[in-house]
Amino acid sequence: MKSSRGFTLIEILIALVVVAIIAAVAVPNYQRQIMKTRRAAAAVCLMELSQWMERFYTVNLRYDQDKDGKTITLPTDMQCQKDLTGFYSVGAVPGGITARAYKLAAVPDPVKQKDELCGSLTLDQTGMKGVSTAADPTLCWK
Repeated sequence: MKSSRGFTLIEILIALVVVAIIAAVAVPNYQRQIMKTRRAAAAVCLMELSQWMERFYTVNLRYDQDKDGKTITLPTDMQCQKDLTGFYSVGAVPGGITARAYKLAAVPDPVKQKDELCGSLTLDQTGMKGVSTAADPTLCWK
């Protein structure tokens, strides 16, 4: 008798089922890690923008205007903002910059970065870190 070489249909189906199970577990975990990585990048970007605000304050003694009375224009060309394009919008909250205070936010894209745990990240001039959901900010600002 000659022995045949190759795989049987059952062996191939079992291998496909194993691969499908592994993929069903791995893909959601991978996507969750990518979301956490982008959230961490948004937090770093907020801190970088906050440092820019503090340097502006050091020179002008206020957050909202320069010495000539010109209203502040936040930078939009920071590398971290470019890296987050399409996933987060980083900037000041509406009406969030006054002479003595500011509040910055990183707002996730509702489709590409749907972050139900943390939502928007916020940071103010006191260094207070917050989120727009009921989650503990320390979980979101890692």
